[in-house]
Formats: sequence, structure tokens, C-alpha cells
Amino acid sequence: MAQHPPFVPPRTLVLVGLMGAGKTSIGKRLAAKLHLPFVDADHEIESAAGCTIQEIFDRFGEAQFRDGERRVIARLLEGPVRVLSTGGGAFMHPETRALIRGRGLSVWLRAPLDLLVARTGRRDNRPLLKQGNPRDILAALMAQRYPVYAEADITVDSDERPPEETAERVLTALRHHLAAAAVPADGAAGPDGLERDA
Repeated sequence: MAQHPPFVPPRTLVLVGLMGAGKTSIGKRLAAKLHLPFVDADHEIESAAGCTIQEIFDRFGEAQFRDGERRVIARLLEGPVRVLSTGGGAFMHPETRALIRGRGLSVWLRAPLDLLVARTGRRDNRPLLKQGNPRDILAALMAQRYPVYAEADITVDSDERPPEETAERVLTALRHHLAAAAVPADGAAGPDGLERDA
């Protein structure tokens, strides 16, 4: 495997993608390689709310959850550079997406349907998947969300390969993106200065 890269990203890396795409497992490995802290936005939301994501959905509904999610992500983006994993719907919220575009570097982990179905089937903590057939729900979410995820600064396929290998591919894509976009160390470049790497 490649050695640790001799750089620190100018902004927080924000991992986006559907549930099961590997944002947590790949994000932790990415953070270790970059010597940065890893933060899971869903865990931060649960800590702030004092209850689980499922309980927030049940008690207050998705709209209120998204508002809280936006506030938590905004706070995390104001802090030091880190690797931040976000929930599957976070990047869909226009205000949250604008925050990420302005203050972070977004990385879409793009995964195929069969893999998402297999991965999400291992855990029973996905509120959206309890509303019907999980495969049908995931397919509908892909149709709705993938065109928006495609707005991310960097896209890397998350597939059957080990998370360690996918993390390395994210680092390679990140290097290429930073070289092409020439983002200054202070992160002063506006969103229009960030090229999209597909």
C-alpha cells in the first residue's frame, strides 16, 4: 500500500453517498492515512439530540431531522480539517449542500444497487428502509439522489474491493482534484473554482 500522503487537505473532506456506500469504513481508513480525525455526522446528531436517528424520525419527522443535521454539519465544517461522514440524505438538502460546497471538499462514494442491498441488510437501523421493500426503496433513492450526488467535487466508485483499497483510490482522486483546482491552503477559493472529477 502507498505511504501516508505528504499533505493535509485545505478543507474538511465530506463523504456523501447512499447508506451502505461505505462512508464510515472508508472514512476511518482515509482519516488514518491523512492523520486527521474522523467524525460521523449521524453520531454527532445523536449526541446533540440525546436520542437515536430513528427516535428523531419517529418523534419529529424527517424535516426537523434535516434541519438539525444541517446545523450539526455547519458546526463541524467550522472546526479544524477532518474527514466527515454524512448521512445519505444530507447532501440532498440545498442549504446543507451549499455549506459543504463552500467550506468542504465533497467525495461521493458511488455504489451499485446489489452492493447497497447486501450491506444495508446486515443492520436494522435504517429508518427509510423500514417503509417497504429495501431493494425497491434503495433503487428509488438512487434514481432521486445520484444526479445530486454527482455534483460532488470528487467521485470514487465504492465496490466489492476492500475499504483500504477504496480509501487509496480516494486519496489518488483527491490529489488529482487539488492539483487541477489549485485550492489555496486557506480555502479561499469559491465554489466555482472547484473542478469536478468524475
